[in-house]
Amino acid sequence: MDNRGTLHLSGLFPEELANWLEQQGQPKFRGKQIFQWIHGQTVQDFGEMTNLPKALQTQLKDEFGKPLPLNLAITRVSQDGTEKYLFALADGATIETVLIPEGDRRTLCVSSQVGCAMNCSFCATGKSGYLRNLSAGEIVAQVLWVENRLRNEGLTLTNVVYMGMGEPLANYEAVLKSIRLLNDPNGLNLGARRITISTCGLVPQIRSLAQERIQVGLAISLHAVTDQIRSEVMPVNKRYPIAELLAAGDYYASQTGRRVSYEYALIAGFNDDFHHAHLLTELLQDRLCHVNLIPVNPVGDEERPSPEGIRKFSQILERGDIQVSVRKERGTDIEAACGQLRQSILGE
Repeated sequence: MDNRGTLHLSGLFPEELANWLEQQGQPKFRGKQIFQWIHGQTVQDFGEMTNLPKALQTQLKDEFGKPLPLNLAITRVSQDGTEKYLFALADGATIETVLIPEGDRRTLCVSSQVGCAMNCSFCATGKSGYLRNLSAGEIVAQVLWVENRLRNEGLTLTNVVYMGMGEPLANYEAVLKSIRLLNDPNGLNLGARRITISTCGLVPQIRSLAQERIQVGLAISLHAVTDQIRSEVMPVNKRYPIAELLAAGDYYASQTGRRVSYEYALIAGFNDDFHHAHLLTELLQDRLCHVNLIPVNPVGDEERPSPEGIRKFSQILERGDIQVSVRKERGTDIEAACGQLRQSILGE
């Protein structure tokens, strides 16, 4: 049986690996060893798994090819240090992953789907349509591949954000499993508080995530202050309007004790005037939250406000006791926004 493209070793816990090995007539204890090699040591060649018998190394190579189910297709490095990777998967699909170094932090932005079905107007990924969900192994593989690269430089990842291609909560089970794999003490042991999930606003899944008690950060893409305006750029709002979305955010904060981040892409002449800033302040006042203002990265006709306009919008929120930050522009010279590299290189 050839498992390439159907079963991903990087998406299996030690006990799952043990069960698979038992079916192959191999000792179950090898499962933990393989898990530690892939997730703890981030090896990318079965030949490096030195405590495995050569026959088992050969069997693994014959059935899976290599430990991680992706291949690097393209790398681009920005003048500001941001690195963007285009990975090819076993079925020929491509995904994007972005490494953002800043001071002592090295944040990796991972994809959770090939494409996206949410069709937000300012997102390049949505313009290419939706192909499929990623498996937990394909999600984790992005992290392990970059971690391996960093370790060769004496560095390591500090944070992972699910803000790449796709809507993470539309691939709920695989995303949840990938987080638990990253959090596993026999692997990377990446703390849940160093992981953030970004969503366009799938209310039922936000409420389900709150009940998981896994302490990951939650970033909700708000981008507008009225249902009419939000629905123009985010079709999901027609199903889950702002009032329901904010209630779900409140529920997440109450269940986890974690502050919710509301992302607000500033689009010139659309949602950036001072009236909108005051309405946003009223919407979020007295909530356990933070606002992340994002000068839009144009993928269509959108334009970003002037630096002065952004500063004044931020000041209005601050005067209303809303915690606010402005996202620093990174990687524009390498098309680091979601989906841009994939579109430009492959015409997808």
